[in-house]
Amino acid sequence: MLAGLQSLTFEFGARTIVEDATWHIQPGERIGLIGYNGTGKSTLLKLLVGEYLPSKGTVERSRSTSIGYLHQDLLSFDTNETILEVALSAFERVQQLEKEIEELGIELEKTGDEKTLHEYSDRLHELETLGGYDIHHKTEQVLQGLGFANADLSRPYKEFSGGWRMRVLLAKMILQQPDLLLLDEPTNHLDLPSIEWLEKYLLHYPGAVVIVSHDKYFLNRMVTKIVEVYQQQLHIYSGNFDYYEKEKAIRIEMQQKAYENQQDYIRQNERLIERFRAKASKAAMAQSLIKKLDRLERIEDVEFERPNIRINFRVDKVPGKIITELSHISKSFGEQVIIRDSSVEIDRGDKIALIGANGKGKSTLLRIIAGIETFSGERKWGHNVDESFYAQHQLEALNLNNTIIDEMKECGSQMTELELRSLLGCFLFSGDDADKRIRILSGGEKARVALAKVIISKANFLMLDEPTNHLDMHSCDLLIESLNKYEGTMILVSHDRYFVSKTANKIWEIVDQEIKEFKGGYEEWVQWKERMAKHEMEKQKTVASEKPAARESAKPKEEIKPIKEQPTISGPINKELKKELQKAQKQLQQLEERMAQVNQQRTTLEASLANPSTYSDKSKFLETEAAYKKAGQELKQLNEQYEKQFEKVMQLEEKQS
Repeated sequence: MLAGLQSLTFEFGARTIVEDATWHIQPGERIGLIGYNGTGKSTLLKLLVGEYLPSKGTVERSRSTSIGYLHQDLLSFDTNETILEVALSAFERVQQLEKEIEELGIELEKTGDEKTLHEYSDRLHELETLGGYDIHHKTEQVLQGLGFANADLSRPYKEFSGGWRMRVLLAKMILQQPDLLLLDEPTNHLDLPSIEWLEKYLLHYPGAVVIVSHDKYFLNRMVTKIVEVYQQQLHIYSGNFDYYEKEKAIRIEMQQKAYENQQDYIRQNERLIERFRAKASKAAMAQSLIKKLDRLERIEDVEFERPNIRINFRVDKVPGKIITELSHISKSFGEQVIIRDSSVEIDRGDKIALIGANGKGKSTLLRIIAGIETFSGERKWGHNVDESFYAQHQLEALNLNNTIIDEMKECGSQMTELELRSLLGCFLFSGDDADKRIRILSGGEKARVALAKVIISKANFLMLDEPTNHLDMHSCDLLIESLNKYEGTMILVSHDRYFVSKTANKIWEIVDQEIKEFKGGYEEWVQWKERMAKHEMEKQKTVASEKPAARESAKPKEEIKPIKEQPTISGPINKELKKELQKAQKQLQQLEERMAQVNQQRTTLEASLANPSTYSDKSKFLETEAAYKKAGQELKQLNEQYEKQFEKVMQLEEKQS
């Protein structure tokens, strides 16, 4: 066991977070820690690392266990170092060795002492054992995987925003390779390509991983065990998130049936007690039944912490068929072109997800549609369009002196206070929370108020920028359900693939500064992308295998000619041309041989990548994957060279004939 909780109780004042909880984390486990907001997920992680002490019970940690803990509080860290230097600080021992080797080298030059030479040799050996010569390459690879460009690596850490800083700290933690990695909402600051890279990396991570996340898609791909914090207890499920949802439903149903059966049993015995109590001859039997009921271990009724309140959008008027048209729009920031001469339209009933990597212009395009970003080109609104825009910077529009409930009342929704309070419950403001003033709310809480205002706006066209960032799973589900019932049109930016897959009927992606539209949902888009990538790979393989065959089939066509009467006097033979042809044919043959070798290498590497044992050794996997990519690139270059050389040979043969 790496770490765990044994019969642990933890209280914040009068509030109990967990009671008599036991949880053991084993080496190599992939665990999703879930629960509604405020139930204590982050608190449990802090207990595991020793930031909090339990009220009762113990936190167990092996002395040799190293723990990496990624959490939002890390954003208070600041430094003038470059992001590469910050990430490289993961290799403290290697950096210390490099310093010692440098000092010993200087001393050795001066003295030539044998003892110093041995120390120098020992340090070099330790550096090699720790993989010290590869740390720069590894660090750059991880930072690039998390979305940083090469030019960013030398920029100071303090220049980056909170989300990018969190990526640097995540890179550092990954490079440290602790035995136990605790990740609190790791996908909150990542775009889709970075999330996919993180998934790929963590799948082959040698240590144990505990992930707190509201991203169901991410959890489904990453974890094999779910630990749910529910009603001050830890409930453990051996499977991914889909398994947890099915299993929990079964457990609740069984508990409800057991509770109802027990209640029937109790009522029957209570009736017997009432009947027997009045008769002296049966009094002893009545007392026996009373004691029996007292000893009975009562089954709890199934109670839900969160009521299933429905979020309902109201639409005042029906718009025309076309919501908005974008014609020949272009947008750039200095020399960086975001969109170039792109035209699209949004039709009534469209539910569009705008996806892709950070920096591609998703939020910029959303602001262009909303009319709050300058651009060249034309944007036209359709008839009767009543729009509402939600984004993080919209928080400035909140009146800081208002209470939450007063802010909601000012929207003119004509909803009663009870309806507004019920709606706020869906956005994690329960009871007296609705009476808090806006000025004392955190950034996440203000974001939820702004989103709730959008919900009651009666707009028939919604523009939503990362609407799920500060919601828990239950609130996300309620929002998904309401958006599916929503009769209006919407376009949203989100990195939550589950949310996108459940709400969008069209996908927009900015590719090569142009808006590309896919008419279908997220799952269909993913399958289409995979088919396209597979088709491209097969095409390259076919081209590579057909080239030599094409030459062989071409040669006989040139050599097999109709038999003609030979002329009595033959023309002079061009020796220079013949020499050039022989040289070109030799080069072509060498290219064929090299292509065959590289193809064989790729086949061997493909077999290695298909072998599960490759993934148990991270360095072996990365090395194999890099070699496979390199072979693919070389084969592409060889194909291009082969085409040119083949044409050259054919031209020379024609000249000679």
